[in-house]
Amino acid sequence: MPQRQQLLFLYLAGADLAAAVVGWSLYDGTTDTEPVVGSEDVPPYASVLEAMRAGWRVIHVPSVLPPDPDHPWQGAHLPYEYVLERWEDVE
Repeated sequence: MPQRQQLLFLYLAGADLAAAVVGWSLYDGTTDTEPVVGSEDVPPYASVLEAMRAGWRVIHVPSVLPPDPDHPWQGAHLPYEYVLERWEDVE
């Protein structure tokens, strides 16, 4: 049976895998629907660790760099972004 990939981006309150999820995006290659970008009030998992226990694999761990002291006014990405994946069977 063919498989397709799902990607889950979880943004945490800290670097700890058990830290609370503060933002998320889900990209589901198993369907033709648009990505779900944090459209629910509650994220699909409370932490990266909880997602791992549900079968998701971590494929990216953030490299946290300190803010640039010469440009403190510049915005940056959320520092604790984890990317997870899983493969699902499709018909």
